[in-house]
Amino acid sequence: MKIYTKTGDKGTTALFGGTRVPKHHIRIDSYGTVDELNSYIGLIRDQKIDSHYQHVLMEIQELLFTVGAVLATDPEKATLKNGKDRLNIPQISENNITVLEREMDAMNDALPPMTHFVLPGGHQTVSFCHIARCVCRRAERLASALYESEPFDEYTLKYLNRLSDYLFVLARKLSHDLQANEIKWIPQKNS
Repeated sequence: MKIYTKTGDKGTTALFGGTRVPKHHIRIDSYGTVDELNSYIGLIRDQKIDSHYQHVLMEIQELLFTVGAVLATDPEKATLKNGKDRLNIPQISENNITVLEREMDAMNDALPPMTHFVLPGGHQTVSFCHIARCVCRRAERLASALYESEPFDEYTLKYLNRLSDYLFVLARKLSHDLQANEIKWIPQKNS
């Protein structure tokens, strides 16, 4: 299989199901941002962190391929012409969201209460988490805009929302584990 197909040379690309759209279409921007997020999560997973977090991050990466498939599917083609068969698109489930919530609860139990916003940083690994969180928020915003015009399964949006929360809590937990300084944001009073 060749990597290059030359079919996108005129600024279009094919969705799952064959429909061609411009490469700047919001659907492409949505799943492209999920792909970017997946790469950053791989960067976090490659750091010297607890193997449990590496395992969870690997599962998240696999689910992000599912999110990407959902976003890359033309809703007109999601149901085949006979109205019964669907394209073989995996879906995000409530259980996938629950896993993230359980992971966050477990990490939060080991952390001091959060009393202020925190400045991203303190350790390179923590910074990678914050970058991934920001990319996840962008993916969520794009997916939300797409959802308004071309709805898809709502668990996909919920998953992106919960994932950004997970990445924030993971950043805090890794700050704790790596003994990095978590700097609180305290607004300066005008003099």
